[in-house]
Amino acid sequence: MTRHERPAEPAEPAEPARPPERQPRRPRQQRKQMLLRLDPAVHDALARWANDELRSANAQIEFLLRKALSDAGRLPGSARPIPRRGRPPRDTAPDKTD
Repeated sequence: MTRHERPAEPAEPAEPARPPERQPRRPRQQRKQMLLRLDPAVHDALARWANDELRSANAQIEFLLRKALSDAGRLPGSARPIPRRGRPPRDTAPDKTD
């Protein structure tokens, strides 16, 4: 076949590929976004605190807000728990050596 010749087309067109069947997903609620203006000194203190507890500043703010709401008895029962990030906790059970 020279470079100007076209390959022969199949006699019957192939069936179009079907995507694999997917399970319908539950609609996931979007997390709300908000702009928060802070005094720079307050932000620096918050960032240091978050770093000490291995959290981002955003996660630290959410943690503190949830704690304050819970302490005041105002945390809604429908509030989902904070998603866990990072490495799963290490299994603390002692190794069994027989």
